[in-house]
Amino acid sequence: MKILKFNCIDSTNTYGKTNFDTLEDGTAIIADEQTHGKGRFNRVWVSKNCENIYLSLVLKPQNHAHISNFTQYMSVAAAKVLGTYGVQPQIKWPNDVLINNKKICGILSEAVLKNNKPAGLVLGIGVNLNCDAQTIASIDKPATSLNLETGKNINKEEFLQKLLDTFFENYENAEQYGFEGFKEEYLKYTGFLGKTVYIQQRDNAQKEQYVAKNIDNQGNLIVTDSQNKEKIIYSGDLIY
Repeated sequence: MKILKFNCIDSTNTYGKTNFDTLEDGTAIIADEQTHGKGRFNRVWVSKNCENIYLSLVLKPQNHAHISNFTQYMSVAAAKVLGTYGVQPQIKWPNDVLINNKKICGILSEAVLKNNKPAGLVLGIGVNLNCDAQTIASIDKPATSLNLETGKNINKEEFLQKLLDTFFENYENAEQYGFEGFKEEYLKYTGFLGKTVYIQQRDNAQKEQYVAKNIDNQGNLIVTDSQNKEKIIYSGDLIY
C-alpha cells in the first residue's frame, strides 16, 4: 500500500480525484490538516487538529457494481476499530459512526468517471481522535472525540494502521458481494431499527417521519409511513 502524507492540504479527497489517473489502486492520502475538508451534502468537516484522522483512499476496483456501498463498508471498519478502545460505536444509516449518540466519524465517497463510465472512487474518512472539549462544543451538531470518551490520548499512527488493516482485510469480499457481504456486521452496530426516525434529504429540507424497519441487501433503508405503507429510502440524513 502506498501512503502519501501531507502536513496541510485543501482536501485529501480533492487531491485523490485530481491525481486519480497517476495514483495506484489502494493509495492512502493522509493529511495533518485540511483547509477545505468536505462532508456529505457539501458540508464542511472541521480539519484543523493534526491529531485527528483525515484520510482518503484511491480505489480502482475491477467490479464497479457495488462501489456505492463502500462508504457503509468503511463505517463497519471504523466501528470495529473504535470498539477496540473500549467504547460502543453505533452506525447511523447510511455511514455516520456515533458514540453515545454523538458523531465521531464521517465518511464521504466521490466517484470518478472516465468517458461517462465509472473508473473508481475516492473514499474519504474523518475521525475525531484527540480533541479538546471546546473544539467539540464549537461543532454545530452533536459530536465527540475518542480521547474524550476514553479519557486517554489516542496514538494516531496506531489507530490509522488498525483502520487501514481492517478496511483492506475483507475489501475484496465487499467488492464482490456489496452490502450483502458485510450486512450482518453492519446490523450489529445499528440502534435505530424499530424506532421512529426522521429523514432529511438535504440541509433545511423538511423532515419526514417514518418507522425504520430494516435494511435491504443493497444497503437501502426500509421504512413505513404513518399509513403503515412500506417505502425504500435510497439516500438522506437519518435523525432519531
